[in-house]
Amino acid sequence: MLHAPGTSLNMNPRLAAIAGRLKGAVFPITEAPVVIGRETAANLCIADPSVSRRHSQIEKAGGQFVIADLESLNGTFINDVPVKRRPLAHGDRVRIGDSQFLFLLHDGEASPASKSSEVQFDDRQLSGSTIQVKFNDAVYLMARDLSALMKVSTTVNAIRGLGELQKTLLELLFEVVPAERGAILLSHGNGLEDAAVFGLDRARGPDEAIKVSRTIAQKVLREKTSLLISDALMNQGFGSDSLNPSRPSSLMCVPLIMLERPLGVIYLDTNAADVHFDQDHLQLVSAIAAITAVAIENARHIEWLQSENERLLADVNIEHNMVGESPSMKQVYQFISKVAPTDSTVLISGESGTGKELAARAIHLNSQRAGLPFMAVNCAALAETLLESELFGHEKGAFTGATAMKKGRLEVADGGTVFLDEIGELSPVLQVKLLRVLQEREFERVGGTRTIKVNIRLVAATNKDLEQAIAAGTFRQDLFYRLNVVELAMPPLRQRPEDISLLANYFASKHGEKCNRKILGVSPEAQARLLSYEWPGNVRELENAIERAVVLGATDHILPEDLPEATLESGAAATTASAPRYHEAVTQTKKQIILSAMDQAKGSYTEAARLLGVHPNYLHRLIRNLNLREQVKQ
Repeated sequence: MLHAPGTSLNMNPRLAAIAGRLKGAVFPITEAPVVIGRETAANLCIADPSVSRRHSQIEKAGGQFVIADLESLNGTFINDVPVKRRPLAHGDRVRIGDSQFLFLLHDGEASPASKSSEVQFDDRQLSGSTIQVKFNDAVYLMARDLSALMKVSTTVNAIRGLGELQKTLLELLFEVVPAERGAILLSHGNGLEDAAVFGLDRARGPDEAIKVSRTIAQKVLREKTSLLISDALMNQGFGSDSLNPSRPSSLMCVPLIMLERPLGVIYLDTNAADVHFDQDHLQLVSAIAAITAVAIENARHIEWLQSENERLLADVNIEHNMVGESPSMKQVYQFISKVAPTDSTVLISGESGTGKELAARAIHLNSQRAGLPFMAVNCAALAETLLESELFGHEKGAFTGATAMKKGRLEVADGGTVFLDEIGELSPVLQVKLLRVLQEREFERVGGTRTIKVNIRLVAATNKDLEQAIAAGTFRQDLFYRLNVVELAMPPLRQRPEDISLLANYFASKHGEKCNRKILGVSPEAQARLLSYEWPGNVRELENAIERAVVLGATDHILPEDLPEATLESGAAATTASAPRYHEAVTQTKKQIILSAMDQAKGSYTEAARLLGVHPNYLHRLIRNLNLREQVKQ
């Protein structure tokens, strides 16, 4: 959980076990990294065979806690999604083996005590008894009033929130300087034109407006020189109203400097006639400014990182059921986060099995229509007449068998989202009717005459090249333009190999539960085979392969022999040093048999297939998967 600038958190990072052998225990995260695993040397030891020896690790990066999977066999899950590396948010559920933990970051929000007074600039010149102190001249004075300086140093360096830090700093200054009001002005590189201001009144708190001389503040910031003006009531710039009690009798302004770069100024004043700031006050405040500038800059930097993190998370913090952390999938999540809040029609393209329907559901779940129906229709699964009735509905007696009126999917989904899968298979007649729905949001039921208006969002998907279909005359160009308002291309699995292990572990866990089997993970040898295969059927084929392995496997890990034969035939399979030689020997034997048959058939695929007793198409696939094309040509 990220918090707005100016808040302070009672940070107490910890893991609370809610399931598994450690249920009920709480493990504080006092120092990072924290290694979680089965070995006794782990910071958080879980004596569970489903947990790897070094399973995962919690690190601290950029003010956040990040969990990283250490190549465990059965994966690390955050909110039931497998991850390789993911920032942890307050309330995240972490699953490691059979154990589950809640990540808790803080105990509560800070009180709104860091509210700032309104700061107003006064552009009139001030004169009077003036003392200036160069920044470098103040450093040697830090030894004096050591107790006050130590208190300031230890206090401000323990605060992370910028608003709370500024409020505390002004309160500490009020303890050593008889000022009635104070303000901190932080520049962003353009003088005081875009300065962030924080003000505080000693007696009235943040509810009293603070007036600041713009001229003095700009002079101090520009020259990096502390400035003290006593007897300001005698300033001729106040004119005849100089004795007005709202005017300061003394003021000082001190620069905040880090590495020769001015960050802003501290501004203090009082309008009590019997109180005057002196050189000792100025020197002490200059010394305090010297030791607090770093803390202020760090707090500003942390707030910038948090705001940037919030902006980035806003792009990817969407509700979805997709698994993947590759760059291409992150682009998909960012696209969905941007297009979901709108009502624009979306066309999702991609090969079969890439998750087009999951993307469509994610668009719906993150839209303003999320609580209303999501209707999915596969345009390739039904004949034209049945599909027309399914989409638009029909009146009683519209055709044989229409014994009652039936609402179509478009009408049922009123207010929600309609997903048309395989839109490229739509017949020309239905393309015309769908075009009218997109243009007018109205239609008639089959056999009806009454116009029905609907408020729907349309998301379509295709694995065809619709522009080629337009050129071939099988798809209407005007319908394509209506559908292709915003296009999302789903990446094939071969372009996101870093997601294969995550998906395999996710499907192993999913189907292990369905089959009531204890699956601890995918063995390294099996993972190597999965990574070497091109997956023409994409994620759907991978899920089927893992489900098959879960059903047919005999151990608590998925082994290479549990996988479909196609994955084992790939000649590019990367084998580890510890992998058994069985599969290598089988692959070499297959190659020899195929090359011998092709030699006897004198290069004829049909004759070689007959000799081997297999279908020619299967022989082509074997030669391709075993990388034998070049040898066959010879």
